[in-house]
Amino acid sequence: MKTMIGSVLVAGAVLASGATAAFAQTGPTLGPYGYGDVKLGMTAKQAKATGAVVEKNGDSSGEGPCSGWDLKKFPTGKDYVGIYISKKYGVVLIAAGKGVKTPEGIRIGSTGKQLKAAYPHIKKDVHGFYDIKVPGNKKAYYSFTVEHAKVTDFNIVANNQDCFN
Repeated sequence: MKTMIGSVLVAGAVLASGATAAFAQTGPTLGPYGYGDVKLGMTAKQAKATGAVVEKNGDSSGEGPCSGWDLKKFPTGKDYVGIYISKKYGVVLIAAGKGVKTPEGIRIGSTGKQLKAAYPHIKKDVHGFYDIKVPGNKKAYYSFTVEHAKVTDFNIVANNQDCFN
């Protein structure tokens, strides 16, 4: 899901079935606790100390409950952020960059069929995203956008967050 500063874009589609074990073994991975050194729950200070993130929308010590960041390797457009960091909960969302996959092998471009095979119990939420608890991390879920039977965006999201609906 491309995440806009201050809101969330909504999209949805149909699912089908078949992720490959070979793809699951290669490339950068998002999950089960984050991306590389950037982990769900980290404070802004801890995330910044990894050297892997850059702040996008103002001062993280400002008035709002959350700040927007990007992974340096995966910058987003002007009105988007790749990471939300809550003052209360720390890192609460990390968006997948191009070429990033889940440990189960799902990436941007995977088919709905592959998504359903990797996560047989996935459900479409009220906003049109396909959500599933992250295998191995009961405190987070994946949220996938599927358009024209292909995954177009996905995130790992903390169950507890105060940055978006």
